[in-house]
Amino acid sequence: MTNIQHGIEVIKGYVKIAPLNPGVYRMLDKSGKVLYVGKAKSIKKRIVAYTRFDKLPDHIKRMVSEVDKMEFIIVENEAQALLMENDLIKKLEPKYNILLKDDKTFPHLMINLQEDFPALRKSRGIRRDKCKYFGPFASATAVNNVVDIIQKTFKLRSCRDSVFANRDRPCMLYQIKRCSAPCVGKISRDEYHKTVDEVVAFLEGRNSELKEKWSLQMQEASANTDYETALILRDRIRTLSSIQGGYNVEYADIMSADAVAVAKHKNMVCIQVFFIRSGQNCGNIPYFPKQASDMSEIDILEGFLSTFYAEHIPPKEIYVSKQLENNEFLQEAIGAKINYYKKGNKAKLIERAYENAVAAIERRLAENATVRANLSEMQKYFALPRVPQRIEVYDNSHNQGSYAVGAMIVATPEGFDKKSYRTFNIKYTDNTNDDFAMMKEVLLRRFERMSAENRPDVILLDGGLGQLHAVHEALSEYDLSGITIIAISKGPERNAGKEFYHILGRESFDLPFQSPIAFYMQNIRDEAHRFAIGTHRKKRAKSMFKSVVDEIDGIGAKRKRDLLNFFGSAEQIKAASLSDLQKVAGISKKTAEKIYKYFHN
Repeated sequence: MTNIQHGIEVIKGYVKIAPLNPGVYRMLDKSGKVLYVGKAKSIKKRIVAYTRFDKLPDHIKRMVSEVDKMEFIIVENEAQALLMENDLIKKLEPKYNILLKDDKTFPHLMINLQEDFPALRKSRGIRRDKCKYFGPFASATAVNNVVDIIQKTFKLRSCRDSVFANRDRPCMLYQIKRCSAPCVGKISRDEYHKTVDEVVAFLEGRNSELKEKWSLQMQEASANTDYETALILRDRIRTLSSIQGGYNVEYADIMSADAVAVAKHKNMVCIQVFFIRSGQNCGNIPYFPKQASDMSEIDILEGFLSTFYAEHIPPKEIYVSKQLENNEFLQEAIGAKINYYKKGNKAKLIERAYENAVAAIERRLAENATVRANLSEMQKYFALPRVPQRIEVYDNSHNQGSYAVGAMIVATPEGFDKKSYRTFNIKYTDNTNDDFAMMKEVLLRRFERMSAENRPDVILLDGGLGQLHAVHEALSEYDLSGITIIAISKGPERNAGKEFYHILGRESFDLPFQSPIAFYMQNIRDEAHRFAIGTHRKKRAKSMFKSVVDEIDGIGAKRKRDLLNFFGSAEQIKAASLSDLQKVAGISKKTAEKIYKYFHN
């Protein structure tokens, strides 16, 4: 029996016992490795399609030929199937699934409607159900522009709750007419909430409704000789009209939608996502999925939508560049309408997204060609056994021995692999002013956890001959075959481009001044330096906000914040009586006793 026949017979056997429920199925090979993870409204009906061999695309035929076992997980609905599929794909990285490197968190605007005086917030990451979110915005600039408009037009507060609760007079934003100063009672709760409702309407794109409402209110205010209110409303209408006048005509009738287009060009795949909110283009992002070059554009789109919207809030509608086969299932799972348009403004928007996807591929190909050329030059100048596929660059950072950290960045033929970056808090080196000792510790800890899959071709050290000898001494008991260790030091004039390179058993040398390979080596060294400095600064900044309260068992970030807001400082907390500690919201009698005993035992 051929592998194809065996795979089909295996799947046919599982069809008999597969559930009709929605869920996730996994296909495994003889070794038990997961080949593919899929979702379905009915598992049984979905996997039957894999037995119709003649209708399968080539990459699925190859997968079926490797199948030796299947596993099923039943869930309650399509949305849970989508989330579970996404989690399993990320965890298992199956050979025949589209792998999307999606570590981006997009900025959103957030309003907590349950607060007495809700503030306008920028948000990334975790979503809380009681808050209302608007976005996403592709960049911080896009979200800042919207915040600026809202502050000018609606005067919603943007201050932190702790600042809001402790003000006894209006801040500068009130003076420049960017805030209505609810903190000191310049506006009532009911009036403020009416403004919040208008902000929500604006962010949802109901601008015509707002203009009509304000026009009627302006006429009424004028009739009642309330000219100050009439002028405010007139300015709001002008602001809204100027915003609408700046809309792209192509997007004017689109309130909340994402346009998703896939392009295959020169054996590379790119998916471009445009975010349209309230008739405005809030930016676009390109994605380059792995393991997608052999798949059809429809399969790529469906795989992308499943992964992307399992992690991000969907809009009301999604426009796609191809008619999907599993459109109904994806709509139910994602919670948004998915439509394919052949004409009109929405079709033009998809065409624009497709053109951007092709352009992004061209740029990526050009960048990759440049990197590959530099790696070939690197092989030649440094006498490497092969073109390097993984380069690890190390640097240390500290402030006169304080907050010492080591950093590792990874460069590959595809560019910087930021997912593989690592930081090392210096633990075992007594003298953190000793750069050699710190580098020894970092490399030893790295080699202790090294595997065949993440073994580097080149290790680049930011330092001179001393660093090179120190690292070779530290790693003397490890197998360094196939790994070239290079140290880079500044030349006598300490000018960029005139660095010296050091390799054990070879005379130190420099690279041709202002050559592409010299720029490349500087670039990867500077990236390690940037990453090390950034990590060091974060560690130092974090320590500035530590206090003695952090040492008390059971006192987390929220209780610490409540205590500091109530008392003002750690010293005041220390001096507080037991009864005073119990007055703090969220501090129980038991917790108050624990805090009191900590300071007075």
